[in-house]
Amino acid sequence: MKVKVLNRNEEEFTRERAQDLKKVHRNYEPALHQFQRAHEYTRALNAAKLQKVFAKPFIAALTHSDGITCLARNPRILNSLLAGSADGDIRIWDIPVQRTLRRLKGHTGAVKGISFAPDGETCVSCSTDCSVRLWKVPFAPLEPGPVEAEEAPVFEFQGRNAFRAIDHHWREHLFATAGAAVEVWSHERSEPVNTFTWGADSVLSVKFNPAESDVFASTGGDRSIALYDLRSARPIRKLVMQTRTNAVAWNPMEAFNFTAASEDCNLYTYDMRKLQAAACVHKDFVSAVMDVDYSPTGREFVAGGYDRSVRIFNFNAGHSREVYHTKRMQRVFCVRFSGDGSYVFSGSDDMNVRVWKADASEQLGVTLPREKHKAAYNKALINRYKHMPEVKRIVRHRHVPVAIHKASKMRRIVQDSDKRKLQRRIQHSAPGAITVKPERKKKIVAELE
Repeated sequence: MKVKVLNRNEEEFTRERAQDLKKVHRNYEPALHQFQRAHEYTRALNAAKLQKVFAKPFIAALTHSDGITCLARNPRILNSLLAGSADGDIRIWDIPVQRTLRRLKGHTGAVKGISFAPDGETCVSCSTDCSVRLWKVPFAPLEPGPVEAEEAPVFEFQGRNAFRAIDHHWREHLFATAGAAVEVWSHERSEPVNTFTWGADSVLSVKFNPAESDVFASTGGDRSIALYDLRSARPIRKLVMQTRTNAVAWNPMEAFNFTAASEDCNLYTYDMRKLQAAACVHKDFVSAVMDVDYSPTGREFVAGGYDRSVRIFNFNAGHSREVYHTKRMQRVFCVRFSGDGSYVFSGSDDMNVRVWKADASEQLGVTLPREKHKAAYNKALINRYKHMPEVKRIVRHRHVPVAIHKASKMRRIVQDSDKRKLQRRIQHSAPGAITVKPERKKKIVAELE
């Protein structure tokens, strides 16, 4: 006769401390759990609600004495951030301690652009006083307390016109400036190495490609986006749009893709090999988009608008997944992602650099393995049931200021009216007389080579 006995090791079921969890045996046989889906759906609903309860994205505000015009993050150090203001003041911030390490004094006009060198030890800045200055960037000391000090530039480059933007090469000691023309400078020379002009009377921004470092893009006052290659020392292509583009950002993980922030309240993602149509149109802003920056992962980007809001988009999504705003925040002129993709920085007209969480409901500080597992499980539940009406409504809902709500409502009314008008024109016209342009091609005027 065969007798089955339960044999358990006492050491496995004895808790070392009273706070330890008891070991629980579970049988995952589906026939025994007939209401598993119903229980999971309830958990997903609760997880979505708790996500809203704990959504507190704002962390800190770093104060300047004038409006913030540009930001730059250190590629080597996570806690270092550069901020330039309209009074010519540049400050190096130690983000975790919220203190100023250095004040870089030298510019007499508004600082329009800052960029770090790839080594993280030097940076360049440009201003409306027709000068570019090279600075040394110190590391944050270990001792706490204020360490603010003033520092003079290492070298000064003089230009003929006011500068609007600057960006450093990702590998070499070169940087490009935007002004009356696009000029490429070297650290060792006081005159530009290359000068590019292609129709635009003023160039608004310039940005190097982090993956293919010799390629860079610029946006012009003639509503154009131009692509250049340093190896051939000439422009490659030019895209003319219906509205002006204020800024451009390259995807760090996809060398051919870049996103342009436009005056028509939208952002457009393009593949530089196929500029006939945008790869994606990102909507939700109700005023001009002023700046855009990609996360180091390349899966999402942040944009700041003239409507006093900061929005985070997935790289292939048409609408924002998150919108940040405060009562005191004014027009946002510059935005940046942190080096680890966990935080977002925004600089606005009200003299403040604000620090936000990239994930609004993320728990800060050290988390236990049990807490990490629980957070991952909740996120997976929400992702699994995101198409259900209740979960979808809770996850998508955002409180926005009254001005933005009214403006977006008015935009929807105008767009619906235009759509109805077009449909009626097609109905009362001969077949093929009216050609409808898709949304991704509608704003493109011409492509030049």
